[in-house]
Amino acid sequence: MFDMSFSEIAVIGVVALVVLGPERLPKVARTAGQLFGRLQRYVATVKADINREMDSSELAKIKQEVQDAARSFEQSVQQTANSMEKETAVIGQSLEESAKPAEAPTAPVQTQNAMLAQQDEGFGEGTTPVGVEAQSPLPPPPQMSKAGSADHTVQASFDFGIEPVRVSKSA
Repeated sequence: MFDMSFSEIAVIGVVALVVLGPERLPKVARTAGQLFGRLQRYVATVKADINREMDSSELAKIKQEVQDAARSFEQSVQQTANSMEKETAVIGQSLEESAKPAEAPTAPVQTQNAMLAQQDEGFGEGTTPVGVEAQSPLPPPPQMSKAGSADHTVQASFDFGIEPVRVSKSA
C-alpha cells in the first residue's frame, strides 16, 4: 500500500522503540494495528458501496431497457390485435352480407308439377301462373298438325332463388 521495504520498517521500529520506550511500545503497536485494521475495513466497505452503486446503476439501466422493450412489444401486440379485430369485423360483415337469404318471392312458390299442370290446362299466350316469375314469355299455343293432332311440347325456365331449373316436357 505504501510501498515500503523491510529495511525502512526496521528503521521506523527502532525509532519508535527509542522514542516511546520498551514499556509503551507494545500498547502503541496494538493500537496502531487496530487503527490500520479499521482503516482497511473502511476502505473495503467504501469499495463495496461504490461497486454496489455501479451495479445498481447498471441494473437500473438494464431495467429501463427491459421496460422499454416490454412497452414496445406490448404496443406491437396491441397494434396487431387491433388490425386483427378490424379484419375480423370486415370479414364478419362480408359473411353477414353473403349469408343474407335471397329475397323471397311475394307470392307462394308452386311445385314444378303444379306449374306444369297449370300450363297444360291452357294458359293463354303471355300469361304466367301465380307465384312463378317467368324469365321468358310462354311458348305459343300448340299448333295443329296436318293429321289433326295437337303438338304438346312445353319448355319453361323458372328461377327459385337458388339456381335456375329448366323443365322440358313432351306429350
